[in-house]
Amino acid sequence: QVQLVESGGGLVQAGGSLRLSCAASGIIFKVNAMGWYRQAPGKQRELVARINPGGSTNYADSVKGRFTIARDNAKNTVYLQMNSLKPEDTAAYYCNSHNTLSGLRGPADYWGQGTQVTVSS
Repeated sequence: QVQLVESGGGLVQAGGSLRLSCAASGIIFKVNAMGWYRQAPGKQRELVARINPGGSTNYADSVKGRFTIARDNAKNTVYLQMNSLKPEDTAAYYCNSHNTLSGLRGPADYWGQGTQVTVSS
């Protein structure tokens, strides 16, 4: 019943842009912090960007100034605008939700299936 569906990944040249979308269902979207993570082959999964229920954001140092995370609570969707892409941005990107309610009885975290971003030189 909980589903995070990502879209927007693909192959792009260095310097180009992509916009990732994550459509959520089965959660109370507005009380969830939403995050984008990425994992490259042979590397640890890392947090790329996070947006909290109140709208505050956090970014990995490697993407600051290039990536922007945003949410549309009316559409239950979180976005990641990626500009000035570099080959080192190549990874599988995953959408994450984290429930902030104190009365939580089920899992706090859910994950999307991942979408591949490949940046060529």
